[in-house]
Amino acid sequence: MDINTLKKYKVPDFVIEKFKKQNITELNPAQLKAIKQGLFNNNNLLVCTPTGSGKTAIATFAITKRLAEHKGKAVYLVPMKALANEKFNDYKELFKGSGFEVAISTGDIDSKSEWLDNYDILILTVEKMDSLLRHHTPWINSVTTVVIDEIHLLNDPKRGPTLEILITILKQLLKNVQLIALSATIGNPEELATWLNAELVEDNWRPVKLHKGIYLNGEVEFD
Repeated sequence: MDINTLKKYKVPDFVIEKFKKQNITELNPAQLKAIKQGLFNNNNLLVCTPTGSGKTAIATFAITKRLAEHKGKAVYLVPMKALANEKFNDYKELFKGSGFEVAISTGDIDSKSEWLDNYDILILTVEKMDSLLRHHTPWINSVTTVVIDEIHLLNDPKRGPTLEILITILKQLLKNVQLIALSATIGNPEELATWLNAELVEDNWRPVKLHKGIYLNGEVEFD
């Protein structure tokens, strides 16, 4: 499907044009599946596809469509500060000149962070979002899109419990929120999709074919 098709789903032109500048002119299989599974109908989605397969773009399409329709804030949750900085830089560039403002907060200060109310797209660590909820931050109710990156970390002994409680609270607190969960590796995708009340998007397509082999004595033997 031609990327211009996104216009009929009210994805803003500036997003489409910036993807074109990256020589992206066609939607890939996972993105097509996401659309068919209700990406633009406010359905929750669990996207389980390989690294580099366009998962972030799926989340971006949902975020920008709702922002263009003036439907609340978007929160992009990540497990680590390094990933938060990476996503912030990517979105800062994407939204440059669009009129939408991007902010990052990684949990160094445990507070309500009222200043975040002035921004449209918030890149937050899980710990920061947990802090905001515990402080009953007033603007939380204006969040309509939540992206949960690396959701397989639910199984992590340290981060998993906080993330599970956080998602549970968000589902109860934000009745009209759209959850977009992303991961390259999930052992029980069907079970997780059920828990999230989400449509499952699975695909094995990747932009570069993956070859497996064994390295021994300076030589690689591929399967």
